[in-house]
Parts: sequence; C-alpha cells; structure tokens
Amino acid sequence: MPKYLFENPPAHGTTTEIVPGVRWLQMPLPMSLDHINLYLIEDSDGWWIVDTGMDVGDTRKHWESIFDGQLEGKPIKAVVSTHYHPDHVGMAGWLCERWRVPFYMTQAEYLSGLSFSRMTNTHFSWSNEQHMQRAGYTGEQIEESRKGFGGFGSIISPMPMSFRRLRDGDSKSINGHGWRVIVGRGHSPEHACLYSESLNILISGDQVIPRITSNISVMGSEPEANPLRDWLQSLEHLLATVPADATVLPAHNAPFTGLHRRLRYLIEHHEDHLLALEEACVEKSLTAIELLPVLFNRELSRFELGLAVGECIAHLNYLVYRGQMTRTEDEAGRYRYRSTDETLGLRLRQQRLDRQREAPIQV
Repeated sequence: MPKYLFENPPAHGTTTEIVPGVRWLQMPLPMSLDHINLYLIEDSDGWWIVDTGMDVGDTRKHWESIFDGQLEGKPIKAVVSTHYHPDHVGMAGWLCERWRVPFYMTQAEYLSGLSFSRMTNTHFSWSNEQHMQRAGYTGEQIEESRKGFGGFGSIISPMPMSFRRLRDGDSKSINGHGWRVIVGRGHSPEHACLYSESLNILISGDQVIPRITSNISVMGSEPEANPLRDWLQSLEHLLATVPADATVLPAHNAPFTGLHRRLRYLIEHHEDHLLALEEACVEKSLTAIELLPVLFNRELSRFELGLAVGECIAHLNYLVYRGQMTRTEDEAGRYRYRSTDETLGLRLRQQRLDRQREAPIQV
C-alpha cells in the first residue's frame, strides 16, 4: 500500500510545504471526488502553478487567499496544466489573465480542452447516437443523453488563447532544479507528468493516484480508440524511468511514496478486469451495458454510467485488438462480444477448485 506523507490536507486557501520550494494546496470540487490537489513550485523570481481547480464556488476566493498569504511577496510567473479535464484546466484562463503569464500544456491536451469547453448539445451527432446504440443503451437513454449533451464550458473560465507547448522529454529549470516532462496516455491524450531528479519528486496528475484508479474511457468522439493499451504502456514507462522511492504528488488523495508498488497494482487491476470480461463472454455474446456488473459491483448514477460504459468499452476494444474477443453487430445495432478462447472458463474454474483444495482448513 502507498505510504502517505501527511495526516491532513491543507485547508482551502493555505499551503503545505512538501520540500523547500514545493507546496501542496487543495481546491474543492462539486462531486463525490470532492477535491483536487494543486502544486506551487518556487522559482527565483516567482511561482509556477501546476493545475488549477474548477471555476466554481469559492475557488477564486481561495486562490486570492493563496496570493495574499502564501507566496512570500513573489508573483505567479507561469501556469501549467497536466491535462485538459476541467478540474485541472478550469482556472487557467483566469490565472493567466490575472497575472499576465504564459500557459504551459501539451498540444493534444490544449486542443482537446478548447474543443470540449466549447461543445454544446447541438454537437450531439449521428455518430454519438450510433456509439451509444452499439454499447447497448436504450432509445430513451440515448434521447436523454442528447438533451444533456455538452462540454464543460460552464465550469471553467475561458481557456488561455495561447500556450507554450510541453513535449515528452522537455526539461524546465526552476530555481536550479530540472523538471522533466513525462507524457502519459490513456486517461487523456497527452498527459504531462513532471519529474525532478534532484528532488526525486513526481507530480503525477491523474496518471498515478494512490487510492482510486483513473478512468480509462472510449468516447463517441473516437469509438475505435485503444486507450487501455496506451495506459498500460505509460505505466510501464513510469516503472522504467522514475525511481521506486520517488515522492509522488498526485491530483487526488494525498502525496505518497511506494510508486512502483502502486504502478504494478494498477497494471494487475486492469489485467484482472480483462480476464473477468473474457470469462463472462465464453458461453454467450454480451453487450458493453450487459457486461458492466463484471467490472462494477454497485449501482451507478447517471454520471457514473457514462464513465463506466466508456471504461468497459476500453477493455473490450483492447481485447478485440489483441484477438482475444470477437465483436459482432446484432439486428438491433448493438455490438456483442464473445471470447475466442472457449476453454477459458473451464480452466479458470479448475484453478479456483485447485486453490480451494490447497487452502488450509479453518478450525
């Protein structure tokens, strides 16, 4: 399990020092995941902000408290967003205008943010409808989705109209410490983590979180995507390039150590899900909606349902591309999935029986 470095998070409008020159702060989120971690890196002539929070509630007021009491008289000199999701980019436009400073982001994330922040329900097209139909949604669910379709423009300040591009392998020198960009994919198209070798600190964004697993989804905008392959490759890349004893500063939960253990757990977690889906489809063909109970053993809200279906399809696309699952379209236009290994269920049941026989008798 990860080892957490702090018992309590910083109160809103305050910061906690990780090491000299690196500070942790939190902003509230209006959802079940009720916070995001943000970070400040001190330079000789100002501070770099890494991720921003959403433009909702008291977020601006909390930022002003940070400016008034936490910066030791130095200005903000740059804003970085690890990826385009609204809790990470939501205040970037306001912050960059407030301080007249540059905005740093990878190109794919910046363009995705512009696109999704300006989307309205008029952009729900036949392709979105087809994607939902193929997943197994009912006509009523599709119509409900059409009415509520849109981007996240209402919960962010307008994004900066220019940016400075981050590329994988780039290094920024901040107060004598190099911060190298490590791009990860799968949760978002070109997610930028930041690693400082001299401090042995990884700012991981949503690429590595200690207690929850990042959503890996296929969406209607790219229905044939294979984000799980990209995700697993990115985790392997982090295993190979960042030391096991690095201090990890994630976007949610709390700063921790135990990076390699967490990365291996995440890889095994998704491999278990892949195997469970294969087993479920040995004897009959099922849709993505029908397969949700294999991955999620709880009732899902409407918001959670969309994420869950996207994640299920990500796993199914991965299996189809690997040749471990076939996909056919039925008369109702739904994709149905079937395992190509017809003996898998039998072998797995036998393995379970063997483990039960080998288990010690409880007295």
